[in-house]
Amino acid sequence: MLNKDEMEGKGKQVKGKVKEEVGKWTGNRPLEDEGQADQTEGEVEEGIGKARRKVGETVEKVGKAISR
Repeated sequence: MLNKDEMEGKGKQVKGKVKEEVGKWTGNRPLEDEGQADQTEGEVEEGIGKARRKVGETVEKVGKAISR
C-alpha cells in the first residue's frame, strides 16, 4: 500500500505534467520548466516513500520472524 510520501510524490508528478503541457501549449517556457521541476521533485519524493515502505516491510518481517 502506498504511503504518504508516495502519494504526494505521484500528485506532484501529475501537477508537474499539467504545468508542463500548459506551458507548451501557451508558449510559456518558465511554466514548462516549472512543470518539469515539479515532476522531478515528485519522482524523488515517491522514491523516498518507496524506500521507507520497503524498510518498514523488512522490519516487520524481521519482527515476525523473531517473535516465532
